[in-house]
Amino acid sequence: MDTRRLLRTGGVAFATAALLLSGCSGSDDPEPERGAEPSRSSSRPSDDRGVSPAKPLEPLPEAVPANLKRYYGQKLSWKDCGVSGFQCAELKVPLDYAAPDESEDLKLAVTRKKASGPGKRLGALHVNPGGPGGSAVDYVQLAAGVGYPAPVRARYDIVGMDPRGVARSEPIECLTDKEMDEYVRTDATPDDKGEIDKLAAAFEKFAKGCQKREGDLLGHVSTVEAARDMDVLRQVLGDDKLTYVGASYGTYLGATYAGLFPSRVGRLVLDGAMDPSLTSEQLNLDQTAGFDTAFTAFAEDCVKLDDCPLGSGSVKEAGERLSAFFEKTDAKPIATGESRKLTESLATIGVLNAMYTEYYWPKLRSALTAAQKGDGAELLSLADDYYERGADGGYGNIMYANAAVNCLDLPAPFKDPAEAEKAVPGFRKASGVFGRNFAWAALNCTYWQHPSTGEPRRIEAKGAAPILVVGTTRDPATPYKWSQGLAEQLSSATLLTYEGDGHTAYVRGSDCVDSAVNDYLLRGKVPADGKKCS
Repeated sequence: MDTRRLLRTGGVAFATAALLLSGCSGSDDPEPERGAEPSRSSSRPSDDRGVSPAKPLEPLPEAVPANLKRYYGQKLSWKDCGVSGFQCAELKVPLDYAAPDESEDLKLAVTRKKASGPGKRLGALHVNPGGPGGSAVDYVQLAAGVGYPAPVRARYDIVGMDPRGVARSEPIECLTDKEMDEYVRTDATPDDKGEIDKLAAAFEKFAKGCQKREGDLLGHVSTVEAARDMDVLRQVLGDDKLTYVGASYGTYLGATYAGLFPSRVGRLVLDGAMDPSLTSEQLNLDQTAGFDTAFTAFAEDCVKLDDCPLGSGSVKEAGERLSAFFEKTDAKPIATGESRKLTESLATIGVLNAMYTEYYWPKLRSALTAAQKGDGAELLSLADDYYERGADGGYGNIMYANAAVNCLDLPAPFKDPAEAEKAVPGFRKASGVFGRNFAWAALNCTYWQHPSTGEPRRIEAKGAAPILVVGTTRDPATPYKWSQGLAEQLSSATLLTYEGDGHTAYVRGSDCVDSAVNDYLLRGKVPADGKKCS
């Protein structure tokens, strides 16, 4: 099966607060997806940068409040989706959990593929591919529902719900497609005050566009609220416990659920984990280093090949050549065969896109070779893929939802452009190739029109059933130390390590990882703590 990546993450991408965090799913020939955003801190007593430890996330009362019982007691009306083997429905949830009797209802899109047998049905397996902003409905219908291991699909209904503000669930919109084209072309590595002002103006226009179109919804798309929506769906589907596979940002969503509802945790797989105790600046810095690690792996492979567009020297020299290519493209954008030219910002996103999975490395080598010869079409295609820009010029809503969730979940890392500029040297230390992009991209939430409602939190989920955290050692979007940090925080977590490249590990070609996760999902068997796979 050809499984293509559907989403992203959140850190470096110009259009987000951080790169998209999205997960992957594959089979014998996987082409995973992503999903990035900024991240959080580790479970260290105090961070090595002198940051105070985050407060723990406190669980909600176990009893369902009386004013929420009508949501927990609703019945879904399942209908044919138009996709063979899948059913679809809408779940009603309150816009504001603090005042459900006074707020409007939201309708969230849900899909499922019922357990195929043989064997006793184990319930619903909820999945989320990341983002924030990735469509779980698309992920189930295009990947998990057909690409998860057959024994898992035989025993579980595979279920996906687009979180509030995402895809089919009250999707957030911020700009017209033409405005989005202009936005993603904006110079994200400004060289002077004029360019800094243009970048700041672009971020402000983006933020004000979201506020103008969405209003109150922007204050209610947090990860905490999305986790509460999942609990409503769990009950409506008739399960006492939540069984869940979350990839990338989906691990933050799953961990948040565990922290809020520890007694309702069933079997949770958190693959390519985020560390919820980190500040947004720490997340962005760590992700910058993560993409540098991924680029190093790509460059080590590339320079051994005869057709490497970055030469045949050292990894350091390859990075210098790529940086020189970006600078040249900044000065003179490259023709693509259409009216849009390949700018430095688009070229950078195209390269970063290919860092999510080693299956994109040949495509990146070809794209860089062509761009060096004056044809930027292939690299532009990689950037369009990241931004979910279709052939008709239309954009999906992932970039809008990504920023909306990120900027609500955590306070902005910088209060103004001067702070971002001051931080550039530290980001460049994390990555000489990508550091400037990541530093300036983190300015996005500075102009957000709704104040953040969240803050860094340690998630312990005391009393929860065993939870499986999966980390990949050279993961660009969710660095391995985040998986270590989350596993240390969660009171019942076991860490499974995949020693390899790419973003996330489950169903990406490692029989060792897949067997361990499958044993956990099907039999509740947790792998030995410290188990490593390749």
